[in-house]
Amino acid sequence: MNSDTKTTGGPTPGGPADFETAAASGPRAVAAFDDHHHGFGYRIQHSLHQTPSLVPLVVLVLSIAVFGLLLGSKFFSPFALTLILQQVQIVGIVAAAQSVVILTAGIDLSVGAIMVLSSVVMGQFTFRYGLPVEISIVCGLLCGTLCGYINGFLVAVVKLPPFIVTLGMWQIVLAANFLYSANETIRSQDISSTAPLLQFFGNKVNVGGAVFTYGVIFMVLLVLVLAYALRQTAWGRHVYAVGDDPEAAKLSGVQVKKTLISVYMLSGLICAFAGWAMIGRIGSVSPTSGQLANIESITAVVIGGISLFGGRGSVLGTLFGALIVGVFTLGLRLLGADAQWTYLLIGLLIIAAVAVDQWIRKVSV
Repeated sequence: MNSDTKTTGGPTPGGPADFETAAASGPRAVAAFDDHHHGFGYRIQHSLHQTPSLVPLVVLVLSIAVFGLLLGSKFFSPFALTLILQQVQIVGIVAAAQSVVILTAGIDLSVGAIMVLSSVVMGQFTFRYGLPVEISIVCGLLCGTLCGYINGFLVAVVKLPPFIVTLGMWQIVLAANFLYSANETIRSQDISSTAPLLQFFGNKVNVGGAVFTYGVIFMVLLVLVLAYALRQTAWGRHVYAVGDDPEAAKLSGVQVKKTLISVYMLSGLICAFAGWAMIGRIGSVSPTSGQLANIESITAVVIGGISLFGGRGSVLGTLFGALIVGVFTLGLRLLGADAQWTYLLIGLLIIAAVAVDQWIRKVSV
């Protein structure tokens, strides 16, 4: 036998000894990996990461169940449950606008002011200038969209921080609103007799004892359309990509500036629709109404599971968040509790929602 055909004493690469070693160590390594990443806690975190609206949905169902047990038919009546929808319709619409902005890791503090200014434009163009109510409504919608475009341009092109831009826009629009309207309220009687279309979203539909306004129907349809657009269209995927990592999105071909401008314009347009719905809700055009809509919308978004860091969340969760606030508000009111308890519980929910978001993000990295 030639020397070059002799085998050495050590194991050959890939031979039985190597196989046995790998077999001995491999399964343990895989098992350790599986134990770490497929435990019960990880599965919960993964589910919450994949379905951000799951937490607010569970909280909503539990809160309805608790108040239902405490109040019985007084709370579970069709009138009471639809009253919650009527109370949150304006906040729900504005929160939908806030959602698309926060998904891009931004924030819009001017949503409430844009909503009120748009409603004032609709009313003043109708009664001060005598324009047809349809044209006045279109002007109000354009006003909200223009305010959103200015926000988007300053954020996307000028590269100013969204917080500073929208804080300044909030003050500017608020001042413009009072200066333009001269703090004048257009009464409900004048609107209903001259321009009832302005109160369109306040019209009601009775279904088996449950009373739905057109504003509630619009809110639900708006959320469903936005949920579809964000999940099933290229624009929606771009919104999530910009919120997750704008530099990576730009490198992958996403037009970040156009996406941001479109998001803020859409937010302004939705706020203008909220202004129209607010006229239907309160019956009049008041420059002093809706002043807390910006804070209330952020509250609904945060409780609804949308991350303030952008790139994660669902507009359906925002609707659930708004409904949670409505359930707590009505439930505690029916129990005769002090209104401060509502603020206390909502504050706790906000902190808990942010803590859950941080927990999910940390484990999902």
